[in-house]
Amino acid sequence: MSDMPFREGPVLVLGSSGMDIIGRPHRNLVPGSSSPGSLRIASGGVARNVAENLARLGMETILFTAVGDDAEGKSLLEITAASGVDVTHAVIDPNAKTGAYLAVLDQLGTLKFAIDSMTASAAITPAYLQKFQKLFKEASAIFIDANLSERTMLSAVKLARRYKVPIAADPTSTVLAPQLKPLLADLWLITPNEMEAEVLCPLQTPGRVSTRAIAAARSLVSAGVGISIITLAEFGLVYATNSRNGHVPAVKTAVSYT
Repeated sequence: MSDMPFREGPVLVLGSSGMDIIGRPHRNLVPGSSSPGSLRIASGGVARNVAENLARLGMETILFTAVGDDAEGKSLLEITAASGVDVTHAVIDPNAKTGAYLAVLDQLGTLKFAIDSMTASAAITPAYLQKFQKLFKEASAIFIDANLSERTMLSAVKLARRYKVPIAADPTSTVLAPQLKPLLADLWLITPNEMEAEVLCPLQTPGRVSTRAIAAARSLVSAGVGISIITLAEFGLVYATNSRNGHVPAVKTAVSYT
């Protein structure tokens, strides 16, 4: 990926919004039965989460997302707008249901199973993006998540390339990660977890988790990515660029699920 100048302007965030339901048992999960534990319902969606965090960090942020014409969609947009994100370009699709994500953790907080329903994201089409070329031209950066269709992600990349705007991407899941393979050379930044990185660049590297992940991060850079950051849950993250790579350990902290 060629160097791109950074400039003033909003960050455009494109992708999913949904309600998260996270369950964590008090003890071992019991197959085929209910397990006593804690449930947490919160605003979610990869793109929406990124947009909210950017806004809370003081960045001017515009979210391009889609929700259903329902109570959940209205609540998501209100909560996101209250955090400082511009949601005026969000699509409210009367024929779709607002996205949802269901995750089951083990008693240690490690993800065991997850199901997502983000079909509303299909309303973010190439034609929809073309209406906002002026915003793309004025943007300082663009972020996409892989819940978008391949055609829509390609359209976003082409607009970013046209206006020389750096573009970042999150693979979202191992199922959706392959959609980013053809776009790697255009990405300024990518942020997969270890399993998603393995899908994008399969490696057989022996050694510690961080050693294997750094090799994967460097492989993504070799494929054209400007900056590769691979998240490793309790092991922190690793990163790589053309000139350097390294490991950043996680900061231990208690996470509440109530």
